[in-house]
Amino acid sequence: MTTKAIWTDQIKIAFELFVLPPYLTQHLLNFSSRTFIMLRWLCKIIMKLTGWKVDENVPKEIKKCIVIAAPHTSNWDFWYAMAAFKIYRLKIRFTVKKEWMKFPFSLLMKPLGGIGIDRSPKIASEGRISYTDAMINLFKENKDLVIIFTPEGTRSKVEKWKTGFYHVAVGAGVPICVAYCDYKRKMAGIAKVIFPTDYQKDMREIMSFYQGITAKFPENFSVDREFVSN
Repeated sequence: MTTKAIWTDQIKIAFELFVLPPYLTQHLLNFSSRTFIMLRWLCKIIMKLTGWKVDENVPKEIKKCIVIAAPHTSNWDFWYAMAAFKIYRLKIRFTVKKEWMKFPFSLLMKPLGGIGIDRSPKIASEGRISYTDAMINLFKENKDLVIIFTPEGTRSKVEKWKTGFYHVAVGAGVPICVAYCDYKRKMAGIAKVIFPTDYQKDMREIMSFYQGITAKFPENFSVDREFVSN
């Protein structure tokens, strides 16, 4: 499913909740499609005016993947990354508790890219499934799915990253796209794709890449020291 189609489905759901007349719904959908195109061009203009460039290494053939984004030391990271993803025409999703995907919260969460995590057991006598297994299930249930992770988990400096994204990628059989915002080169986007095979080797490759990236506030950024050669 294309990004435009996904966006259209989300708008349809929102409008149906208000039971709008079909002709009015279609008019608004046409407007939203034009808005999406305009938003993409606006992102291009903003990146150009601010002197930023978009990394062109994004693979067009990948429909399912996990995107890890770092460094995360400023709120500006989000805007530059989102601008890059819009230019890619990449529909980024983020996970929230399933309760947040119900009305009225769904009116905001769905257009933003939220996708609900359901950890309920299939059999009542069993315990809740793990977050990792719930994530793997999402990939099994969706034909096209790109989920973003921020492995640092905070804008403060941490030397131990959350590595659950790797185990989800292995379990779901999907690649890991390495995204970044480099404030020294003014470059943002996806730099490389890793198909997980060896945990230690792959994590060292990821950390080696991020060691060469300059954060907005370098003093607040560190890679996971466990995977850095002394």
